[in-house]
Amino acid sequence: MIESELAVAAAEYRALLSEMLALRGEVLEDAAQRLRWYAWADADGTYAVSARNLADYLALRCRDLRPLQLRLARQGLSSLGRVEAHVLASIDQVIGVLAVLCDQPVPPLEPAATPGFDAGNDLLTLNTRNVFGPPQPRRTARIMVTMPSEAASNEALVRALLESGMDCARINCAHDDLPVWRHMIENIRRAEASVGRGCRILMDLAGHKLRTGPLEDAPASTRLRPRRSAAAGGREPLTVALVTAAAHHALPDGLADVCLVAEEWVLAAMKAGDRLQFTDLRGRNRRLVAERDLEGLGWLVHCSRTSVIGPATAMRLMRRQNGRWTRVADDSVHLSGHRRLPVKIRLHLGDALQLTGPELPGRPPLRDAEGNEREPARIGITAPRVLSRLHPGQAVWIDDGRLGAVVESTGPDFVALRVTHAPPDGFRLRADKGINLPGAELGLGPLSRKDLADLDFVVRHADLVGFSFVESAGDMRVLMEELKRRGAGALAIVAKIETGRALRNLPEIMLSTIGRYPLAIMIARGDLAVEVGGERLAEIQEEILWLAEGGHVPVIWATQVLETMAKTGAVSRPELSDAAMSVRAECVMLNKGPFIVSALRTLDRILHRMQDHQQKKMPQLRALNLAVAQDPPLV
Repeated sequence: MIESELAVAAAEYRALLSEMLALRGEVLEDAAQRLRWYAWADADGTYAVSARNLADYLALRCRDLRPLQLRLARQGLSSLGRVEAHVLASIDQVIGVLAVLCDQPVPPLEPAATPGFDAGNDLLTLNTRNVFGPPQPRRTARIMVTMPSEAASNEALVRALLESGMDCARINCAHDDLPVWRHMIENIRRAEASVGRGCRILMDLAGHKLRTGPLEDAPASTRLRPRRSAAAGGREPLTVALVTAAAHHALPDGLADVCLVAEEWVLAAMKAGDRLQFTDLRGRNRRLVAERDLEGLGWLVHCSRTSVIGPATAMRLMRRQNGRWTRVADDSVHLSGHRRLPVKIRLHLGDALQLTGPELPGRPPLRDAEGNEREPARIGITAPRVLSRLHPGQAVWIDDGRLGAVVESTGPDFVALRVTHAPPDGFRLRADKGINLPGAELGLGPLSRKDLADLDFVVRHADLVGFSFVESAGDMRVLMEELKRRGAGALAIVAKIETGRALRNLPEIMLSTIGRYPLAIMIARGDLAVEVGGERLAEIQEEILWLAEGGHVPVIWATQVLETMAKTGAVSRPELSDAAMSVRAECVMLNKGPFIVSALRTLDRILHRMQDHQQKKMPQLRALNLAVAQDPPLV
């Protein structure tokens, strides 16, 4: 290197050293301010080591470091790209190397109670073990599985999950009830004893989950289908009992294949051999033939051909007189007693929809005789008091963002919506589907009455409590006080990041909890994608992973991991890639499905193989099979 080049390099070393020292001072000052904002000091005025490191990381990452990174990398120095778990230790290491390169003594640095390189990584490992238990012999990332209702009665299923690699069982308090949860936990504990390996239990508080309300019922069609019979030479007629409503429950068992209710005047007018003629719901001409009087209960009729009828099916009572079939009465006959199913509501782009309280069951739009819409479709919301907090322009997303709408106007007990996003063939709106209101201040409080009641059970039976819809440090303080009141001062808390507000307040959520309760962060990717937009989810996911590592807090990578496989048994290539990337989290969550055991085994194998290639943000340079020297080609 010529003399001028050496001079340029020396000048760059001095400039970098000066910038790194200035950066260190700024980080310490900014971090101290953040700790005063977000965290509660311990009795002696100190803070947990992990809280200090997280504050350092937040102070560092509020700056655009890209130009500095590039200059450090050009000199063969650390580019500060892997400092999360040990911020000041990494900065100090770079400063020390630069001082040597500048032929200067290492400048005196203000001491700070922050972890060194190895200590930071060890803290994350220790916290992960405390929350999720010891790792599997074959992999370090844990696997959490959401328990289906079947887990309460099927001990073999629970044992198969534990044998296949489950480390933590998740019980969702939004579903089932205390007896079912108790049976699930009993089966988990028995499976632990049988398999010889522990399993942590997470119980997820339901929180103020906004959902669509119930739908109106509509009578469903009834299929009258004669049975195949070789003895009868094809089909054996179906026996149908027509009875009054009062006699419906008095009919002897086994007397008829199907029981339907008829009006009393029809039963009084009928005679043996009469017919009920009709056009069924498929447009086919059919008849029921009166066979026998049931002595005051009604009539037994038979159906010789498959028919589909509904409450609107109009029948004519016909009798053979003077060699001709004539109508017995002018009134049409309608049979009831059909099953009732929820109405179908299908919405398209541009359709109107009313959001109401749950006391009004959902229904499709009402139309006049010409087919014009007289009243829009409506659906209830399970927390009607939020309606008063919605204003025109507010976005409304239903069923994990499958249907999008915007508030157009508000009324005394409803909100008028206009559909802005729907599939080309329309969207079928169902009951009990999640509703997201991004950015809305709902004022519901951190814990519902149900959450507080469920918490009494959770603290006695669970190892972790999931905090749904947590959004601030204040919310965390409420939960910690409730846990302390119940004598559960060491129960691990899983803060579920599901909303835009929770994302914005993640630093304060973490800093207010670290050092006080064992903590984990769940990236609830389903709700979060709706709240921030699916195109931003990958970016947001990375930021949560980085911040959590800065606080030595384990992360749960949740929602839609191998979902297609768990539900259908089929493997989706994009989902396999997503599962492979999940190795950067400390725990990966699978949702329930008929093929959950197969999905669990697949995830176990993926995580086992990927941990040799990736550790958090750092690629692991294991020897590559593709790089192994081969025999030279023959010339």
